[in-house]
Amino acid sequence: MYSTIQDTASWLKARMTTSPKTAIILGTGLGQLASEITDAQEIAYSEIPNFPVSTVEGHSGKLIFGKLGGIDIMAMQGRFHYYEGYSMKEVTFPVRVMYELGIKTLFVSNAAGGMNPGFKIGDLMVITDHINFFPEHPLRGKNFPTGPRFPDMHQTYDLELIRLAGQIAREKGIRLQYGVYMGVQGPTFETPAEYRMYRTLGGDTVGMSTVPEVIVAHHCGIRVFGISIVTDLGGFDIPVEVSHEEVQEAANKAQPVMTELMREMIVRSEQVESKTSKGINENHPTHHWKK
Repeated sequence: MYSTIQDTASWLKARMTTSPKTAIILGTGLGQLASEITDAQEIAYSEIPNFPVSTVEGHSGKLIFGKLGGIDIMAMQGRFHYYEGYSMKEVTFPVRVMYELGIKTLFVSNAAGGMNPGFKIGDLMVITDHINFFPEHPLRGKNFPTGPRFPDMHQTYDLELIRLAGQIAREKGIRLQYGVYMGVQGPTFETPAEYRMYRTLGGDTVGMSTVPEVIVAHHCGIRVFGISIVTDLGGFDIPVEVSHEEVQEAANKAQPVMTELMREMIVRSEQVESKTSKGINENHPTHHWKK
């Protein structure tokens, strides 16, 4: 598998006209951020050796190399999901390729169901931590040489980038929430009882992606910033039915604010050095990030 990853990276390097250090994974309904990319070079997943192909509505299925705010970036317009039938190795294959291409910082976004009673549809939630509820672990099997056999998962989401998001949000009057993302298999949306269980376990939002990609990025030493758009609500007293179309519609409405935040973060993050913060109260970490 590792040689396959290197082969794919070599194929892409031979065709790339930029040298990005930053990558973005655009989730459901968030693909329009790609329209902000200038000098774009697009490569369909179907053309890339060994790459899976996205099968989900709202996921275009192409890599884009170009500039966002004058910064060289790489973007995945469309991601792969475990529920599509892919193995975890296939789901996270693009992240492994990113590492081989020299990516140092990864921005991930998703559409998610909100379980925190303080959230509302359209909110942006900065992911401060996650709970892995997938039945297969993306690091299962022979260990890749990009990281240790047993990686520590504290501060998986880069604290400096989280603080940067808060700073930009204050400057631009953007409402940000902070919380824990629960990653589940899907493809069904959650039952009311499942929403309540996930909330009891500590989740603020729930979705069917992101966690495998983040784990592999962390294993590779890539710093990560994650954000969810709250596209539906669940686990409350009044049941609310949800469809994929409604999720896409809610995500699309939130896109202008999301685009503004992500663009500014990518530009400024070039000057942010990833460092380990001391003295963080892990039981109430968002108190520090909001300051």
